[in-house]
Amino acid sequence: MARRPPPRYTPPPRPSYDRDYGPPPGKNPGKFSLGNINYGTIALLAGIFVLGIGVGIGFSSTASFSPENVASREVIDRSAPNAEVCVQFGSSAIVTDMRVFVTLNPFNVFVTQPVMQPGCVLRRNNWSILEREKLVDNRQVNDCKNRMNTFGFTGPLEGNPRIDCIYQNEAAGNLFTNQPGAVGPRPTTDKF
Repeated sequence: MARRPPPRYTPPPRPSYDRDYGPPPGKNPGKFSLGNINYGTIALLAGIFVLGIGVGIGFSSTASFSPENVASREVIDRSAPNAEVCVQFGSSAIVTDMRVFVTLNPFNVFVTQPVMQPGCVLRRNNWSILEREKLVDNRQVNDCKNRMNTFGFTGPLEGNPRIDCIYQNEAAGNLFTNQPGAVGPRPTTDKF
């Protein structure tokens, strides 16, 4: 009988399961799985996560008290001219001065760069402060009263303040306070 020659192709040996594909599921001690963690460890990790979020919010929301970053009402209150008078008898404000140019042929609107400065708006019943310092006269007070307006000023009252008769524009409203679900009328302290 004739002998057959060995086959030219021999299949590779079957790989061991541990070597190529890893151990069966749940048997690998080197990989992280929730099966290896107890409730105390989960609570500790959750606490660290919440603490990290709290610290991050704290760092990102702290107000810088430099003039370059006006991030809170307190900064505006301290920057107002005659801050004590302003907070007690009115409200501190950010005053924007700019001019608007309107051309009619062709129709265009041009606006100058705004100038921002601290200011103060007085409540109507506190105008006597301005009258006592002789900063406004009876005619100016009557004109402002007739139009149901109030006075606002920039610059210290002891120096040379710029005082204007201003009116409260309620047409646009405050979109921050008109949130859906908000209940109740506007507080009377918002009326000047």
